[in-house]
This record gives sequence, structure tokens and C-alpha cells, in this order.
Amino acid sequence: MTPTLETPMESLKANEPAWLAQRRAAGLEQFKSLPMPTARDEAWRFASVGKLEIDDYNPAEAPAEATLDALSERSNLVTERAGRMVYVDDVPADFECIHHELTEKGVIYLPIAEAIEQHPELLERYFLKESTELGSKKFFGLHAASAKAGSLLYVPRGVEIDAPFVNYYWTSGSRSAVFPHTLIIAEENTKVSVVDVLFSETDQNEALNVSVSNIHAGPNAHVFRKVVQDWNHRTVSFQLDTTVAERDAQVKNVAVNIGASRARYESQTRIDGPGADVKMYSLTVAEENQEFDQRTHQTHNAPNSVSDLLYKNALLSNARTIFSGLIQVAEGAQGTDAYQTNRNLLLDPTAEANALPGLEILANDVRCSHGATTGNVDEAELFYMMQRGIPRRVALQLMVFGFFEEVIDKIDSDELADNLRKLIHRKFDSRLKSF
Repeated sequence: MTPTLETPMESLKANEPAWLAQRRAAGLEQFKSLPMPTARDEAWRFASVGKLEIDDYNPAEAPAEATLDALSERSNLVTERAGRMVYVDDVPADFECIHHELTEKGVIYLPIAEAIEQHPELLERYFLKESTELGSKKFFGLHAASAKAGSLLYVPRGVEIDAPFVNYYWTSGSRSAVFPHTLIIAEENTKVSVVDVLFSETDQNEALNVSVSNIHAGPNAHVFRKVVQDWNHRTVSFQLDTTVAERDAQVKNVAVNIGASRARYESQTRIDGPGADVKMYSLTVAEENQEFDQRTHQTHNAPNSVSDLLYKNALLSNARTIFSGLIQVAEGAQGTDAYQTNRNLLLDPTAEANALPGLEILANDVRCSHGATTGNVDEAELFYMMQRGIPRRVALQLMVFGFFEEVIDKIDSDELADNLRKLIHRKFDSRLKSF
């Protein structure tokens, strides 16, 4: 590993509290000491680890003011919002403060750097405390040592907010490394939603992303997070997400994965309170030589709780996807309902979808199921539409969007759903012209 990614640590520590300096030091040591993954690692089964290169990326340099302004202007997927942050190469570009009525209720929405200064006791309790257990500890260590961009959203007891908070994370520089961090803390009887958007400025700027998201949902909290990943095809991306749900919490995650040359998405869900209900949905569009590696873990530590996972992947040309998921039910977590489904649609004979769903159950009164399906385009259905005057390319698009609509419907925002359809349509339209 080149030393370039290690250079920002000392400057980050300079004005930070001792507890954070310790976590950064531990993260850097974890990054240095752990080996790169190999094909023999079960947590990286089927992944093209021999092609995984993170050398020669540099800490992102500050972009020009014109770039910050231009990308802030392009950060427009969601117009109705409770607050917005825009980062470019980990540098703040724009911050829309929340309304004073929310501030008076105790809501905190701040950039991570400001939150560390203004609310150190809150950050000490939550920031960089939840690591990943799904194979990317080395990269989480690098994130812990380097993270300076991101948002803290804290919603105190009894506060409900309808409009979403929207965070945009852009890359702009050449071979830049970025480390966005989204921290959501929802106390008892709250309601809140967050949208994270990961974009590249151009089709050419190479980048490394190691992002982390943490959701802490208190008793009867309602949290809805959506993440839209549309990096360019010259980006290597790691998204390491954790969710902790307490009694009667309701959490919904929707992930849309479109970009990057290689993208690894790790999602850990831990249900610690009875009555909690966590939904996880994902939509992935893979083309050319893209590889999407999805690893999930649903852990039920409390009785009478629910988790439901649905991941859908559509693959074109030589694309590859990997799905590896585990439902784990602890002893005593009776009455658990847990489901896990992975569905793959192959649009080219050279595409490859791998699936490894699994169960580990230590309780005897549960309802758990898992399954994975992989299939090609239904030629009879395609022929039926073509016979009625629909061009083959349009018919394929209709079938693909029909396949995805089950997940897009979960967005619960007409504006965002329409914008996502446009992103997906743009990607498919150029490729499907060759059919």
C-alpha cells in the first residue's frame, strides 16, 4: 500500500478530542495490519479479488470554487427537503441549515466536522463505533482513519419530520479517495428520512470511495434511508452500512446501485428489541465489466421481530453480481419472521450472477425463508410484445422496468422515483440499442 492514503491522519487529529484520535489510530493500525482479501476468504467468495487495486489513490484535494458551485447546482434529485449537504471530494460545497422550528425541537443536522466540535458527547457514543463484520474490516479501518466528510442527523424523542434530509457526495479530482459518513440517530417515537447520493462529476475522473452509514433507531422510531450510487465506471466503491433497531422500531432501506467499476455493498442489520420491523430493498443495474458484490447480515437478537430483504439485479454484457446473505436468529428470539430474496435477470448470455443465501437459526418458533432465482428474458413474452408492433429494444426496456418497479415503488417519493427511472433509463438505453 502506498503511503499516500495515510498522510491525512495527523492533520485530522490535530483539533480533535482524544477519544476520536484513538479511534483513528486504531483504524489506521487495522488498515495496515490486515491483509488484502484473497480468493480463499469466504467473505469474498466469487469476488474478483485479484483485480482489486486501491494503490495510488490520493487524499482528495480541495476543488476550485467554480467546481463546488457547479456541482451544488447539479445536486437536484430532491427539491422538497428538510435540509441538504453537498460535498465535493470531501470538501463542503453547500449546506442548507434546517428550519429554526426543528432546531427549537432539538433536531441536529450538521456536517460531521462541526458535529465533533459542537456535540462531542453525542459523537463519542456513536461515531465510528459500528464496524463491519462482513469482510471489509481493513477498509473500514481506512475510513475510520480518514473520515472528515459527512452528516450527523439527530432527532430527539417525539419529533416527526416528513421532508427528507439529502446528502450529496461527489468526486471530482483525479484518483481521489473519499470517505463519506452518514450518521442517523433517531430517538424514541420519532420519524425521519434521509437520502444519500453518490455521484461523479464526469465519466473520466478516477476515484476510490469508502463510505459508511450508521442508523440507530430507538424504540418506535421510524427511519427511512435511501441511497443512490451512480459513480462513473472508473470508480472503486465500498459502502459499509449498519442498522441497529430497538423495540418496535421500523426501518426501511432502499439502495439503488448503478455505477462504479467495482462496487462492494455490505449491509448489517441488528434487531435488538422485540417488535422491530426492518425492510431492505436493493436495485442494481450492471453492464459491461462491472462487478457488484453484495453482502448482507440480518441478526435477530430479540423475539417477535421482522426483517425482509429483497435484492434485484439486472445484468447486461459481461457484468457480474454476487449476493451473499445470512439470516441469523439468536437463541430466545422466538416469533422471528425473517425473509431474504435475491432475484437476477440476465440480459446477456455472458452475464454472471452468483447467489449464496443462508440461515442460522438457534430458536425453534420462527418463520424464516431464503431464496435466489436467476433467469433470462422471457422470449415468449418478448415475442408477444414484438408481434404487437413494439420494437425489440423497447420491449426489453419495458420488461426490465417491470422487473425493477417492485423496488422503485418502495421509494415513496414520486419526484425521486421519476429521477431514478431517468438514471436507469439512460444507462439501459445506450446498451439496449445493440439488441
